[in-house]
Amino acid sequence: MDETVAEFFKRTILKIPMTEMMTILKAWDFLSEKQLQNVNFQQRKESLVQDLVLLCEKRASVHDAALLDIVYTQFHRHRKVWDVFQMSKGPGEDIDLFDMEQFKSSFKKILQRALKNVMVSFRDAEENAVWIRIAWGTQYRKPNQYKPVYVVYYSQTPYAFTSSCPLRSNIPLLGQALTVASNHHKIVKMDLRSRYLDSLKAIVFKQYNQTFETYNSTTPLQEKSLELDIHMDSRIIHENRIEKERVQRVTQETFGDYSQPRLEFAQYKLETKFKSDFNGDILAERKEPLRCLIKFSSPHLLEALKSLAPAGIADAPLSPLLTCIPNKGMNYFKIKDK
Repeated sequence: MDETVAEFFKRTILKIPMTEMMTILKAWDFLSEKQLQNVNFQQRKESLVQDLVLLCEKRASVHDAALLDIVYTQFHRHRKVWDVFQMSKGPGEDIDLFDMEQFKSSFKKILQRALKNVMVSFRDAEENAVWIRIAWGTQYRKPNQYKPVYVVYYSQTPYAFTSSCPLRSNIPLLGQALTVASNHHKIVKMDLRSRYLDSLKAIVFKQYNQTFETYNSTTPLQEKSLELDIHMDSRIIHENRIEKERVQRVTQETFGDYSQPRLEFAQYKLETKFKSDFNGDILAERKEPLRCLIKFSSPHLLEALKSLAPAGIADAPLSPLLTCIPNKGMNYFKIKDK
């Protein structure tokens, strides 16, 4: 192991929290159970990292270090911002039999033919998914192991999830490799982005009725809103209960009775011409449309929206522009005049 690879190992291991060190090293499956048992995990992290690097140096390669980095990223996927790409077949094209090994080989060849210095690593995951790590280089520079791009592709589906690419010029090449290797014809970037990969997957695959990371609250806002003051007038209580039951019913019809996929924001860009009944109005003569940007942010946006009406903050039902996010698979919207 040369100094460059040793440094790569060192930096990767340093990122791993001590509480997760054993779990991630076992998932990496490079060191044997006996080797791990001989490691003192109670010592200071710097000393532990040094011991682990020495343990790996005899037979570990840069690809082994890349696999360890993939495992770490799988455990901490929420630290990345993920984009969604949707692929499609050409007119009349049938669904082909899919071979994962052939996909990997084709994907790697396409990138390596286009770029002299690029390193591609794969790790199979659950649900017929493969995690791909791409370390980009240039014609004169070796692959940068500290600014990789991660791709998660589910076999025989038209969707791929990618972390932010530091070199935008490489995005078309990445799209080409995905399209050709998966036997598709075209690829487009969806208007959908989040840190929560599982939620993005649930949105595009229409898997809403599952458990997601929930907002940090022991009692949902809609449950809190139904709590009534026992000292209130009985007539007010009756009217409140009828209205709250209506709001609760409309909310459930709109969002369902399951936890929502986790998104952190929704962004709306409005472009509209100014309309006026007065001739000679300065804004009416303006050729360029008026532009406005509105962004809703929350640690758990869809759950927050779901809670607005039951909490009495908004009327029910909410605007379709807010409630359509999961069904449309979008959290970037452009609103223009018809």
